[in-house]
Amino acid sequence: MDLSIVTTMYRSEQYVEEFYQRICTVAESITDSFEIIFVNDGSPDGSLDIALSLFERYSRIRIIDLSRNFGHHKAIMTGLSHARGDLVFLIDIDLEEKPELLKEFYSEYKNSPGVDVVYGVQENRKGGYFEKISGAIFYRIFNFLSYWEVPANTTTARLMSKNYVSNLVKHRDREVYIDGLWTITGFNQKPLSVTKLSNSETTYTLFRKLALTVNAITSFSNKPLVYIFYMGVIILVLSMMYIIQIVVKKLLLHVSVPGYTSIVVSIWFLGGLTILSLGVVGIYLSKMFMEVKNRPYTVIRAIYEKKE
Repeated sequence: MDLSIVTTMYRSEQYVEEFYQRICTVAESITDSFEIIFVNDGSPDGSLDIALSLFERYSRIRIIDLSRNFGHHKAIMTGLSHARGDLVFLIDIDLEEKPELLKEFYSEYKNSPGVDVVYGVQENRKGGYFEKISGAIFYRIFNFLSYWEVPANTTTARLMSKNYVSNLVKHRDREVYIDGLWTITGFNQKPLSVTKLSNSETTYTLFRKLALTVNAITSFSNKPLVYIFYMGVIILVLSMMYIIQIVVKKLLLHVSVPGYTSIVVSIWFLGGLTILSLGVVGIYLSKMFMEVKNRPYTVIRAIYEKKE
């Protein structure tokens, strides 16, 4: 098998037919030996039925039907783990990333000896003002608090070698932040500038973006815990300096030191800092709790494939 094309379905019924026709046209111009893997991520609409109707008509299709919705990133990892091609092309089904990108990625891959991954980077981040600003802030915060720098504004679309994919799917994080996994897997990766269309409004609210930021950081870095330690050291040093100043004023200089306001402010400050620190530690403990359970990424209800 020369090429595997992997995509996921969730509320995708309006895209499945067009995506299949367009991606097939491009793939056939590259090789006759390819497969298209649809991962149904518990889609509540007719995405699976449409994919099954294509499966009945065409032999190149494989369908992995998950038992429920596990989330985009986990569905991606499941699809990649079933890919059999020497090259694996991953792309979203919603046509915001043009299926014709496969030809551009393949050409770049062939013209770049030693490269294992060609991945897309948006020329201009799609979406409105809020999405662009929040995206920029997210990557700045993540890269500041992480030991690995993740490229900003990457797309799902990427062409990968079989060796890279086989090592990528060895990661078994229960809390999946796939942009981080792309990076820490290593290998030689090359960005390719692409234009991503905007076919629908983003479903990521401010709260979901904040949750994603917290999950991404705590999944890939222990820097917040280190910073809590240093913050405690700084507060301890400042407190000791202030205590020494008060003692000197009181005992040596006989200066009365009014302190009600400063005491109240200090109590509120230290109380808030303590709660914040406990919250951060609690997030890491919850991550450990989920990891030690060792639950599977996803549960597969059925796999539809034609025997060769």
